[in-house]
Amino acid sequence: MSTTQHQPQGTEHVSGWATGGLVFAASMLILIGVFQALAGVVAIANDNFYVVARNYTFDLDVTAWGWIHLILGLAILTIGIFLFRRATWAGVAAIAFAMVSALSNFFFIPYYPIWALVLIALDVWVIWALTRPGAIRT
Repeated sequence: MSTTQHQPQGTEHVSGWATGGLVFAASMLILIGVFQALAGVVAIANDNFYVVARNYTFDLDVTAWGWIHLILGLAILTIGIFLFRRATWAGVAAIAFAMVSALSNFFFIPYYPIWALVLIALDVWVIWALTRPGAIRT
């Protein structure tokens, strides 16, 4: 006889760190989604709120950035809500949308630098939390 304990088939032990990381990532995604949507609404409502740096390589109209941030924010907010429900697709989508959010905020740095850098840091933190072993069940 072996002294090793075996888990019944179909029940997998998930560490508290992985569960905590999932809850953290879902919470941060909701926060990031709200931040993105607010930045988008501000850019759409008031073109003069964001001051554009001169001679920046990636020059895009502030209203266009507003729509990008609004749509991205609403998508991230929705994914964050579904991540609380532990939907596997939401975990994969969260990683993808966090990467897209970080990339879009990189291009948004000349318009609102500190805000963009904070959102990039939060996106990286979400990606880290979701890539921990056991965070996303398949």
